[in-house]
Amino acid sequence: MAVLGIDLGTSATKALVVDAAGTVCAVGHGDHRPLVPRAGWSEQDPEDWWRSTLQAVAAALAEARCDPGAIDAVGLAGQMHGLVALDAQGECIRPAQLWNDGRCEPQCRAVEEHLGLAHLLACTGNRMLPGFTAPKLLWMREHEPEAFARIATVLLPKDWIRFRLTGTMGTDVSDASGTAVFDCAQRRWSDALLADLQLPRSWWPEAVESAAVVGQVSAQASALIGLRPGTPVVAGAGDQAAAALGCGLVQEGSAGAVLGTSGVVAAPMQRWRSAEEGRLHAFCHAAPGTWFLMGVMLSGAGSLDWFRRSITPDLRDDDAFEHIEAMAAGIAAGAEDLFFLPYLSGERTPHADASARGCFIGLDQRHDRRHLARAVLEGVTHGLSDCFGLLREAGLDPRCVHLSGGGVRSALWRQLCADLLGCPVALTATVDATAYGAALLAAVGAGAFASVGDACEAWVTVAPPLVPGPEAECLQERHAVYKQLYPALKPVFAQLSSAQP
Repeated sequence: MAVLGIDLGTSATKALVVDAAGTVCAVGHGDHRPLVPRAGWSEQDPEDWWRSTLQAVAAALAEARCDPGAIDAVGLAGQMHGLVALDAQGECIRPAQLWNDGRCEPQCRAVEEHLGLAHLLACTGNRMLPGFTAPKLLWMREHEPEAFARIATVLLPKDWIRFRLTGTMGTDVSDASGTAVFDCAQRRWSDALLADLQLPRSWWPEAVESAAVVGQVSAQASALIGLRPGTPVVAGAGDQAAAALGCGLVQEGSAGAVLGTSGVVAAPMQRWRSAEEGRLHAFCHAAPGTWFLMGVMLSGAGSLDWFRRSITPDLRDDDAFEHIEAMAAGIAAGAEDLFFLPYLSGERTPHADASARGCFIGLDQRHDRRHLARAVLEGVTHGLSDCFGLLREAGLDPRCVHLSGGGVRSALWRQLCADLLGCPVALTATVDATAYGAALLAAVGAGAFASVGDACEAWVTVAPPLVPGPEAECLQERHAVYKQLYPALKPVFAQLSSAQP
């Protein structure tokens, strides 16, 4: 048996071929980039997703040297929240608005003021946040009424890839959780909230459990992607739920942190509960009867990418991050009193503030770009620590955190996570946890395992943990200073945002 896992990320698509033992046989990549037409906006052309998916799958199949007919099932995962608005013919009406697009903050504020936070939490378990899908529709209704009037179906990014693969429309419960109109406790669309927002129920397709088979690769798609016609495709999961599975996180008491474009901490739950005042996301997990609490910072490794492009453009792309890590490693913990706030796209957890800005604080003539590199790595990890603190306040205090995402390749960053989260951290066998989780769901859908939990137990292996080191005390003390910076600057961020045209 072999399965294919596809992860549609923000800047690239990854495809993994995984065998019956859970061994990754091949990896393929395809690139695509967000468009930023205005400050605070983030869009992509879904056709670019399809092109990068074809590229990634072709590369993975070529590396695996396997007959396409040997792929028993396909699993999907992808960036959450993005709005793919389709007309009655199934054509995209406009570029997709992404998870880090903050333009609908006024609509979110208006909804919370009109309906009340308590009502939103009762309907969905979550706040109405600018990254989520439904408020993007409210923005469209106000600013693009002609386009809004053409909408027949709303899809999420990975589900648009499913549509291109199979011709079927739908989603899964984990990805639907991030739309702001899904009743996560009951694992179904919130008819009450959709009525409150005057958004048609008919736009929202069926949401099923993540390992359910939802279609087969069509003859048309087969000719383009190289997979056998009729290959089963499972519903898949939102990227964070898939990454959690790829790290083996199903049981309560475990937790994971993703060092990807965004920075994420998540902890599974066996019983439903939402966080106080919606300060954490409470979503359906990709295993039936489970949920997870999640904190999301919008610029995780994305902050490092910004640093590479803006501060170190002289470094070659293929080894830039190794050089940045080396620069940072030459500076002591604390970056000589230099802080970085990683709010380059606003911030979600814990501040829920699309107006927040990234900034360096404490610059003086001692500092050079080595200090800036260290401050960026520490600043992102301080943000993860903020999120992790909320998990602990919610009663989830894991003994070890499983790390995933491209950032885990950095030994320095792994140690910073152990030091600032204040607990051991560990790596799983594959750093591509999201695509691996998608492949795991495909294996369950193909009948190789009776349950998602069984698949995790059989496939996921974890390395010995890394414990907090001698710099942990210093970094923890600095975290207390870091926590004072956003409240002090919040009024300034609001003024800067209101001054934008």
